[in-house]
Amino acid sequence: MITAIVLVRCAVERIPEVAEAIADLPGVSEVYSVTGSVDLVAIVRVREHEALAEVIADRLSKVPGVRETDTHIAFRSYSQHDLEAAFALGFDEGADPD
Repeated sequence: MITAIVLVRCAVERIPEVAEAIADLPGVSEVYSVTGSVDLVAIVRVREHEALAEVIADRLSKVPGVRETDTHIAFRSYSQHDLEAAFALGFDEGADPD
């Protein structure tokens, strides 16, 4: 599975409509409204690289109200389980750290 994180700048007055339209696209698993320099963050998951162009360039970027996209392709995934294990290094399970 290939995961892409797409940062989306859009017309501010259309953020809810743009977010819903993007969320309805095949290949888009999640859309977040965020603070900062972008308006939305979309998570795209596809099986082949060619499908990224179809989802992002051919569909997502053409949603009315989308002004700009910046795509980042993930090359490694860290699950919550992996992160919890990493932060627990050096502690005996069930031991009181105090």
